[in-house]
Amino acid sequence: MDSLKTAKSDQIVVVGQLGQTLDGRIACANGASKYINGSDALDHLHALRANADAIIVGVGTVVADDPQLTVRRCNGSSPRAVVIDPGRRTPPDARLFGAHTEKPLFIRREDDVQHEDEIGVAMLPPGEGEDRPMLDPVSVVNALAARGYRRILVEGGASTLSHFINHRAIDKLHILMAPIILGSGVSGLNLTPIDSLNGAIRPDVRLIQFDDGDVLYECTMQSVWSAD
Repeated sequence: MDSLKTAKSDQIVVVGQLGQTLDGRIACANGASKYINGSDALDHLHALRANADAIIVGVGTVVADDPQLTVRRCNGSSPRAVVIDPGRRTPPDARLFGAHTEKPLFIRREDDVQHEDEIGVAMLPPGEGEDRPMLDPVSVVNALAARGYRRILVEGGASTLSHFINHRAIDKLHILMAPIILGSGVSGLNLTPIDSLNGAIRPDVRLIQFDDGDVLYECTMQSVWSAD
């Protein structure tokens, strides 16, 4: 949270967050996920939102969860909602339309920008384990920064967050670990396969124990911006 709150006005800081179980699950096999994490973790999530200029989700999260993406559990203003939606799948009655004073921003393909609330971004060729091209996350962040949104929270879903991590577009990763084991269900992060432990990401980690049992792993990552 401090990394967003204390960021300099011209500094790009991207924080990703993921709530999961001890065995790395973010939902049951049928998709049920409310609520894996406890009240303290939800408070922390809303504090992250309150310190962000923009909050990014993939369209799959909008379709599945219909989030408001607002600040409700702490003081602070809601960030600009940003939806990665190259296929124009966002339902017209999604709750985020009525929850914000500003219209959501939509991330589209470069050749498919039709309105002022849309930003065109280059597509990347499919990588290992991917079956379709995806938008370039570094270009997404740079396009938002050009509009003045430099403190960015990537909230979901897991595939969107994984894509940002794969392309080194995350500075801080907040993993909120709930003290439960599902044993099955939907996995959290799914990154590009590696051949040996030498290719593993080894972030600097700070642990925070919440009163209700959840543990926050605050991971400092090496992004394309922090490496400059």
